[in-house]
Amino acid sequence: MHTKPNGSFVALITPMNSDGSVDLAGFRSLLDFHRQNHTKAILIMGSTGEVSMLTPEERRMIITETAKMPRGDMLLYFGCTGSNTQGTIDLVRYAKNEGGDGAIIAAPSYICADNESIVEYVLEICDAVDFPIGFYNNPPRVKTDLHWTDIQRISAHPNMVVLKESTTRVGQVAQVCRADLDISVMCCCSPNLGLVIPTMALGGHGTANMTGNIIPREMAAISKPWVSGEDAFACRSAWLRNLPMLHFAYAAVNPVSMKSLMAAVGLPAGPLRKPLRAADPKLLEDGIRIVRELELDRAYGYRLAR
Repeated sequence: MHTKPNGSFVALITPMNSDGSVDLAGFRSLLDFHRQNHTKAILIMGSTGEVSMLTPEERRMIITETAKMPRGDMLLYFGCTGSNTQGTIDLVRYAKNEGGDGAIIAAPSYICADNESIVEYVLEICDAVDFPIGFYNNPPRVKTDLHWTDIQRISAHPNMVVLKESTTRVGQVAQVCRADLDISVMCCCSPNLGLVIPTMALGGHGTANMTGNIIPREMAAISKPWVSGEDAFACRSAWLRNLPMLHFAYAAVNPVSMKSLMAAVGLPAGPLRKPLRAADPKLLEDGIRIVRELELDRAYGYRLAR
């Protein structure tokens, strides 16, 4: 039986050197940072990792090199969505063979496949590789939008271990939780989608989040499964306190806000890959102001220009 992730599952940025190449030392530092700050699982090469702009050779190299890095008890997942079914299978198999802990897949982008085609795609991948697999239901990025009955079908496969839901439908999350499926139910941390508090209240297992790149301890509190009233109140408190940062993280297309702010406070980040550009200076000023207001410089030792 596969281990199912829970708690804060952070979609990591891809740190880059000033020349635009992948910064492996930066990956090592970031994995250590998250290991020390209560992140339970890491996703490398999700959409936050600028995966669509990495070459196939870079994707395989990142898997090979980061899988060797110390990660303690954190689970290390890789984004393995290809442009077609066989390409996805090949990358999932590569992640398994190189020592990863799991793979996240989504519907291939741009093709706008119908739901039945994507259900078959997911099940074929799960059949092909005995490996923990998560599905990212992300219609804003890929158009395909699996209904909760489709989620129920794919979750019956023993290799399907986690759902990341990024619709705006609390009702969909409720139906998935009511079905008591043998998967971890998580959601995107975007405050505009409005899924986090309902998902946790309905019995969700955590968040598959992007904002944990800058506030990992706070996202760990928000993402802790509720087993008591204390967990619920801690989640609510952390969510409301950090709401300005959550909104900032989604103020520009992912990962522009987050990666720009990380670079500004001294975390390994580097430039965005073109055609993405760094955050507008005014937006970045807002992010730095929020860091100060939340006293994140004190909490994490972030470097801020005075």
